[in-house]
Amino acid sequence: MLSPDELQELEASLLPTLERHHLRLLAHGLRTLQAIAGAQGGPLPPAGAIEAWARQQPVIQEDPGFADAFLNQLDGVGQQLAAIATAASREPLALDLPDLIHWATQEADRRVRPPAAPPGQPPG
Repeated sequence: MLSPDELQELEASLLPTLERHHLRLLAHGLRTLQAIAGAQGGPLPPAGAIEAWARQQPVIQEDPGFADAFLNQLDGVGQQLAAIATAASREPLALDLPDLIHWATQEADRRVRPPAAPPGQPPG
């Protein structure tokens, strides 16, 4: 769960609303995976541990269809966190909210920045 201070930090970023929402989902997914692993550092927990944890959650137990969709989404979050961690030269579960904000800001900048002109060619 994100703390009120972390939510405020996320909302204070200059990122667009949709990207802040994506960051909230990534951050919640990170916290969930950290809780499953019992650590705030290291690699992602194995798929079997994630599934075992999910199947023990009361809300998920009541809806097997939701369980499958939730596990699919958590797998996607894990893949994205692994990619972010690789770019940051860190372990996925060692990421924190500032890391995610930094990554999202870089991605947003990359999308809006015009491509650099090849060396030796004048711009425009």
